[in-house]
Amino acid sequence: MRRARVAAAVLALATAAGVVVGSGCTAAQLADAVNSALQDCSVLGENRFVRDTLKDVYLWYKELPDPDPGSFTSPEAYLEAVRYKAVDKTFSFITGRAANDALTNDSQYVGFGFKSEIVSASEIRVADVYAASPSADAGLERGASILEVNGRTAASLISTGETSSIFGPAQVGVSAHMLFRDRAGVDHDVQMVKRTVTIPTVAITTTIASGGRVVGYVLLENFVTPTSPALDAAFTQLEAAGASELVLDVRYNGGGLVTVAQHLASLIGGPRTTGQLFIQLAFNDKHTADNQNINFQTLPHALGLERLVVITTESSASASESMINGLRPYIPVTVVGSTTYGKPVGQSVFNFCDKVLYAVTFAAKNARGQADFFNGIPPDCAAADDLDHALGDTREGSLAEALRYLRVGSCSASAAARAQSALRPAGRGLVREDGSHPMFVAP
Repeated sequence: MRRARVAAAVLALATAAGVVVGSGCTAAQLADAVNSALQDCSVLGENRFVRDTLKDVYLWYKELPDPDPGSFTSPEAYLEAVRYKAVDKTFSFITGRAANDALTNDSQYVGFGFKSEIVSASEIRVADVYAASPSADAGLERGASILEVNGRTAASLISTGETSSIFGPAQVGVSAHMLFRDRAGVDHDVQMVKRTVTIPTVAITTTIASGGRVVGYVLLENFVTPTSPALDAAFTQLEAAGASELVLDVRYNGGGLVTVAQHLASLIGGPRTTGQLFIQLAFNDKHTADNQNINFQTLPHALGLERLVVITTESSASASESMINGLRPYIPVTVVGSTTYGKPVGQSVFNFCDKVLYAVTFAAKNARGQADFFNGIPPDCAAADDLDHALGDTREGSLAEALRYLRVGSCSASAAARAQSALRPAGRGLVREDGSHPMFVAP
């Protein structure tokens, strides 16, 4: 009888929400529609949703102030006012639901298809270009210098903080005019138009003969839903090639899903880690019952490596960092490059109206109970993100240092000296065109 009443209530709410029952909706879609129908999507209603959610699940809920939600013009403004900024460096954020779904489910966003780096007060250089994107079609390449955008010089854009906004909103059809200089010193005057771009989750998989060994090299762009099958294909290729070492390049990887990090770590660790604790998700003291052990899995084509070298920069964040932290109790993990972002915590996702709240809800501890790298994971061998060479080129600074370490078992003298200062390049910063934030999202 109770089930019948509940079913009738859900049917009524679904009808109120405009869902035609029997029209092919999944249970999840039906529940989402019902949830949306029940929500107050006024500004005040959205602000209250964020307040109430944070008070319950936020890892640092005891540090939250309690301002009047009615005094803020948006839930984003409310979140910015209350998040615990002593450690929450924008780890908690709000984004649009459609854009979020495209990125996490399909590794897609609307844009031009490149990342850039601010390398000085007057210089912006291209760090990465996605294949089959508008920027790739225009001839943009890693290492190119962006001279002007829409008539504004690079120095002007950097000084006013418009290196991202100058390219316009994330809408199909938005155009931008760019003057850039390629690595050969040739200037190009191009017009680009935004469209849906697919980020290649595993951008490069190759092997390199070095020191009598077959070394695998994988450039990993993110930890989203399509990443796991792409990793399976990559490790199948490496296994067939006889790879016994691996350089994992996550220099621009801002993270993603816990389950994908677990998948990658399991492919790396193989039998030596199967069934062992990878990461423990430790929630606040209201939700200790939700604490969860994420264990290494048994996967085909796992390499079962004895050691790992990871290339990082200050843009390597969240899931990228927890993958390093989770493997270190079991195998030596050598970090080459520069100090990582510093995010040993993860988020849970809360849909409301047409938005998504990512709230920090747990610490991500490894098997030794370690989860304290808010200042980032320092490099063992410091090396440059060498924009004068393509990613995957063995002459590129960080990859060259990684290969040297695998050959001789130590850093070069210059890399060791730089590592002593836990190098974090001053004045440099990655501009993420997709607007993504560092993520480590609970299952």
